[in-house]
Amino acid sequence: MATNMQTQANPPLPSAEIIQSQFDMAIALALANWPALTLAVQNQWGGPDSADKRDWFAGAVSDLFLSDPETDAQDVEDMLLQVMNDEFDVNVDDDSALAVANEILLLRKDAFEGNFNRITEMQQRWSEKKGKSNINISKGEGEDESDSDDSDESEDDYSDMGDNSRPAAAPKPKPVPEVDDDGFTKVVGKKR
Repeated sequence: MATNMQTQANPPLPSAEIIQSQFDMAIALALANWPALTLAVQNQWGGPDSADKRDWFAGAVSDLFLSDPETDAQDVEDMLLQVMNDEFDVNVDDDSALAVANEILLLRKDAFEGNFNRITEMQQRWSEKKGKSNINISKGEGEDESDSDDSDESEDDYSDMGDNSRPAAAPKPKPVPEVDDDGFTKVVGKKR
């Protein structure tokens, strides 16, 4: 009888795949809610594939934990700052990377204890925010006018999670892209 009472008090943990899947979603949500990364993606500071870089970024953070389960907040913060600098040319110096790192560690702890409440709440808030968002994001180089309102992505894809409540800046005039003889578009660097 004592064993039966213990089973009821401590329900079995979900499978390792479910735990990892929930943790991966938590990382994606934490990064999507990071204002520094959201701004970088919206302004395409990482190039026209900035949203794809954000998605890759979430996977890279997950891989960090898979390669070293003892990863701590400092390790995550260092990675966040490095990727922001390398991939988006952004130097984040407002301690927000540490806050995101700590949030990711808290979400990891919850997920590996089988507690998905906080992750579910984050998903719900994001879905509500996405539904209420009427943000007009300025387009970067290489985007066509007709593509601004159309999306081929499913509603469950988190690649457009970067919507935030701040209005977007007025679009800057775009230079005409230069295409070489091989069909490649010339990449023009940012002026500082």
